[in-house]
Amino acid sequence: MKEGIHPKYEAARIICSCGHILETRSTLPEIHVEICSACHPFYTGKQKLLDVAGRVERFNRRYAKGGAKKAAPAPQPEG
Repeated sequence: MKEGIHPKYEAARIICSCGHILETRSTLPEIHVEICSACHPFYTGKQKLLDVAGRVERFNRRYAKGGAKKAAPAPQPEG
């Protein structure tokens, strides 16, 4: 390999929004992530709701007003 063209591969810290800190190696000294293995529902078995830019609230407002659209009742057979 050529000398002086590769970035330094040093110790790095990965910081999650939940506060969990992981130590690894990278070309960046610090990496900030939104979700990690300590808070991801696949690994913890707990459901955690992440509201990004108010999407959950907007969904609830949109569909809470009229609820689900109801299908017309099936006609009853005469007889």
